[in-house]
Amino acid sequence: MRKSEALAAEAVSCLNRALAALRDIWEEIGIPEEQRLERTDVVKKHIKSLLDMMVAEEENLKERLLKSIALCRKELDTLCRELQLDPFEAEEESTILQLEKDLRTRVEVMLKQKRDRKQELKTLQEQDRDLCDILCTTHFCIDSNAVPSLEELDRYRRHLASLTAEKERRREEFVSTKRQIILCMEELDHTPDTSFERDVVCEDEEAFCLSTDNIAALQDLLQQLEARRSLNEAVCTELRSRIVALWERLQIPVEERETFAVHMTGSRAKTRKALQLEVDRLEELKLQNMKAVILAIRAELADYWDKCFYSQEQRDVFSPYYDEDYTETLLQLHDAEVGKVKHYYETHKDLFEAVQKWEENWKLFLELERKATDPSRFANRGGNLLKEEKQRAKLQKTLSKLQEELESRVQAWEQEREEAFLVKGQQFMEYVTEQWQLYRLEKEKEKQERHLKKSRQIEAEMMYGSAPRTPIKRRVLGPHTPGKVRKLNGTSISSATPNSTVRSAFGATLYHSPTSRLPPSGGKFGQAARTPNRVATKPPRPGHKERNKENMSQLNGTTLSARTFKGFQV
Repeated sequence: MRKSEALAAEAVSCLNRALAALRDIWEEIGIPEEQRLERTDVVKKHIKSLLDMMVAEEENLKERLLKSIALCRKELDTLCRELQLDPFEAEEESTILQLEKDLRTRVEVMLKQKRDRKQELKTLQEQDRDLCDILCTTHFCIDSNAVPSLEELDRYRRHLASLTAEKERRREEFVSTKRQIILCMEELDHTPDTSFERDVVCEDEEAFCLSTDNIAALQDLLQQLEARRSLNEAVCTELRSRIVALWERLQIPVEERETFAVHMTGSRAKTRKALQLEVDRLEELKLQNMKAVILAIRAELADYWDKCFYSQEQRDVFSPYYDEDYTETLLQLHDAEVGKVKHYYETHKDLFEAVQKWEENWKLFLELERKATDPSRFANRGGNLLKEEKQRAKLQKTLSKLQEELESRVQAWEQEREEAFLVKGQQFMEYVTEQWQLYRLEKEKEKQERHLKKSRQIEAEMMYGSAPRTPIKRRVLGPHTPGKVRKLNGTSISSATPNSTVRSAFGATLYHSPTSRLPPSGGKFGQAARTPNRVATKPPRPGHKERNKENMSQLNGTTLSARTFKGFQV
């Protein structure tokens, strides 16, 4: 049995006990039966009225609950539509009271969501207005009267986040650009003369409108100022270059240059003005010292000609170089020629430096070859000969490598520009070939000179006899017959005078003459000038033999080393 049924049974039992007690009281009092019936009817009516009233109240409560449920359902439907949510579905087995409670709670929750969304929308719209005012953009499109959905609010938040990021980016760009603009204006000594420039430089940063147009105008202003500054820097650089060149040409003292050193940096307007004044002063001074200036330019031009390996024919093309009528026109011609040759050198500087390196190594190679033929180098000690040999071997490899690299680079240069690369008026490889030919001719000339010198020495010794190289002790000669004919190896040689016999006796050596030659005087040396079939010779001294071997080996080594270079044989 449920508790409510038990309570109802207890209520009926209480009513019965109350009626029984009333009847007992009435009986004790002695109330007649008729009055008892009347009093019982009054009790019944009172109880019935009370129960009817209670039932009516509960019925009224039920009606109110049903009406509340209906209103809540209607409001829930509206809220679901506004909040763009799915319709609310109540539990089927719930009672009226539970249903009314659930619906009412759900309505309160959805009303709170509605208020929160509306409040968030209001806040987002305020932020949107502020950002749009700063960035000069249109507002986010959303219905202010409708309740926004969660997707709309999320999209609105992301839109505002992007606007905020854009504002920060533009703010940083504005601040950075403003700083650069101020620096440029300071360097140019420029004061803001337009309303936009004053807004950028003088107004508060927070008050500046960060619109795309303003940012673009800001960049244009910066580019204009930077262009002016770059032009100013270029002009100042050019003026400084002219000043330095004029200082060198006019040989301005160092003390005077140092007093002007404060203007040799920077590119402000006052600096540019000071540089221009200095150039004007130096140009005036140059006109007053025309000859000295032209001579200085000619020295500079000759230096660039040397760097570019100009031949004499190429230099002679510039005929004003030899003009002695020192006028301003002549100065202008020299300036133009220096500028042209300097530009040519700077354009091909790497190639000219490589050729210069080859030239230096070639001169060093020739110097080592000269040392190799110097007999006095054998008297040096401390391993100099070994060092020279190592240096020469290393230099041979370097020259060969440089020559191959330059040959390929020159070929590429000529193919690219469709013109010949000239070194002293010749194509590079022709120039290198000529250097090797000159080297071979010089070696051949030295060889011939040595042979000629040797031949003359032999002839002189054959005619006069060779003198002893070291003093020897004179020995006592026995008696002899003047004019006696001596026999050497079966060949008779008549001695015209006793002196010839004495020379032979003291170890003199007679050599075979390679060419016939008349004696200095007619009859006295007639027989000595004959060419014998066989000459008695004295073995050469060991010291001379070793030195001759060393010189011959050195000469042979030099010749072999020259053959190692590509395309050139010595």
